[in-house]
Amino acid sequence: MDASTANTQDTFKMAVTKRDGSKYWYIQFQFNGKTYIKSSKTTDKQLALNLEAQFRRQLIEQHQLGVKAPIEIAKAFQLYIKSKSHIKSFEKTTYQCKRAVQFWQSIDYIHQITTLEVDRYRQHLQSAGFANQTIKAALNQVGGTIKYMKKLGHQVADVEMPTIKLPKGRLRYLTDEEEQKLLAAIDPKREIKSTAPYDSRRQEIRQHMHDFYDLVILLLDTGARHGEICALEWSQIDLNKRTIQLWRPKVNNESVLYMTDRVHDVLSRRLNERTSQYLFTNKQGQARNSHTLIFYKAFRRAGLSDCSAHTLRHTHATRLIQNGMSLYEVKEILGHADIQTTMRYAHIEQAHVSLKARDVINIFNTKQLTPTDQ
Repeated sequence: MDASTANTQDTFKMAVTKRDGSKYWYIQFQFNGKTYIKSSKTTDKQLALNLEAQFRRQLIEQHQLGVKAPIEIAKAFQLYIKSKSHIKSFEKTTYQCKRAVQFWQSIDYIHQITTLEVDRYRQHLQSAGFANQTIKAALNQVGGTIKYMKKLGHQVADVEMPTIKLPKGRLRYLTDEEEQKLLAAIDPKREIKSTAPYDSRRQEIRQHMHDFYDLVILLLDTGARHGEICALEWSQIDLNKRTIQLWRPKVNNESVLYMTDRVHDVLSRRLNERTSQYLFTNKQGQARNSHTLIFYKAFRRAGLSDCSAHTLRHTHATRLIQNGMSLYEVKEILGHADIQTTMRYAHIEQAHVSLKARDVINIFNTKQLTPTDQ
């Protein structure tokens, strides 16, 4: 035994003991003049002794090899969130990390998140009705946190992240009939089972229902991103000119959108009821959070379970193209930084052009078949 190991062992005084009022064995020890007391969370003495040995090994590694102590899950995600404070999607990253911490309340340390735990989290998100795109983003934050903790020198498990396949099928947008189904499913005055009639509902509930309905109208008629509308302030609204000055943080550009009649009606009503600088607020009067679970529930009620909040943006773009606007014009309306992003709607434009071509040929053929005057 070398001198350093001997000195290290001399600093240990360890034992497993029972404490009054607890059924668990407690590990109590002194190391380098500091006293550690920790529950083993087990009634099995042998298992407690094994944990005692594990703690001893960890402290020696930290003392002699510079290995960092295990880091708690909440602290790990907080450090990761802090490292992402400069990114445009910081708010969503923060929300996804907090959701992960909430899920793993029963686990103490980040190194206890294993491949099996990550898959359990994936199943939890699927059961909650989240779309694959959202699940993939949520798991990316978990994987990012684990990778960042490893970079900082903390103990982490070798986790294999699940592959989330995103659908490559047809672009999903609402037909006129489907839009009516959705609006009926979120009508603030609709009858709801086990809920008081509209006039008897608490003001807070009525306001929440009206807010969501109005939000959907703005998303349908502007084609803006969900987060962009949630962040809108009244200073960006000109009801006289019927314009919305929309800042797009995702692509760092600004657009001026003209209101449809129903958007103007919604905003005129909301202006008289406003209590904040924001159009849509949370309970604290700040900008509404761009959480999407409420959309999934609404679409399921409408029988449109394959739709998401982004479907409303696709719907807006599709209707513009179907009614004669070009891809380049739609690019400006949607605020895309690159025309390649707008090209997802190319097949819709091609179909519209094909219909125009058919009409041109039909007119030409009709003229050809008409007998000339003698």
